[in-house]
Amino acid sequence: MLKIISINVNGIRSANIKGLFNWLQLINPDIICIQELKANLTDIPQELINWNDYYTKFHPAQKKGYSGVAIMSRHKPDNMLLKINNQEIDEEGRYIQFDFDNLSVVSLYLPSGSSGDDKQEKKFRFMKFYYPILLDQLKSGREYIICGDWNIAHQEIDLKNWKGNLKNSGFLPEERKWITDILNNGWVDGWRMLYPEDPGYTWWSNRGQAYSKNVGWRIDYHMLTPNIATKLQSAQVFKEIKFSDHAPLIMEYDINLK
Repeated sequence: MLKIISINVNGIRSANIKGLFNWLQLINPDIICIQELKANLTDIPQELINWNDYYTKFHPAQKKGYSGVAIMSRHKPDNMLLKINNQEIDEEGRYIQFDFDNLSVVSLYLPSGSSGDDKQEKKFRFMKFYYPILLDQLKSGREYIICGDWNIAHQEIDLKNWKGNLKNSGFLPEERKWITDILNNGWVDGWRMLYPEDPGYTWWSNRGQAYSKNVGWRIDYHMLTPNIATKLQSAQVFKEIKFSDHAPLIMEYDINLK
């Protein structure tokens, strides 16, 4: 079995202090996909650089304390990819890919558009650039597991207060259609495939009592190529300990990496 965990840590140093890596040691995943590092390489604690003999690669943003993604793997990758040939995306550390034989595992972090029109335009630029890449990956013959914070809730079931968010970033018609088009072309939403009726929220606002009342959004995904989707055995959102405003998304696949 291949156990993959994806989590937006909202600052890797903060999540570490809150016990994330102690918990990960107990869970013993094969691969960890991390988003929103909010740290340069010089700021990341040394014990995380070579954590538990995992093969680790951090891709921070050039801007200090902003964005950034990482992958940690118990299995040595054949290849690592940190760029998708888009200066804005690459400089902000929003994509990293590990290749294992015919399988690629990606940690992805789409921009949030909630803090202003300029941020939403950046998000739309990302979506427009990334869409044909997703189609090419489907046609490539490789298998993909794309983990991460997509910052979009797809359907009404994917957020508690959907009626109040119809005009808000993360649930805009254009964003939702983009996810629909991705799925219609062949990508599979792992959680929704297993649990058609379970909201599966992964993010909660820090305002009010959103977390304790479970007023959440499902914006973290494992997007899968069709063959890999047949290997998906289980999925869980871990809420027992709060490491950030996102919860870890854990999925297990009937796959053995060499």
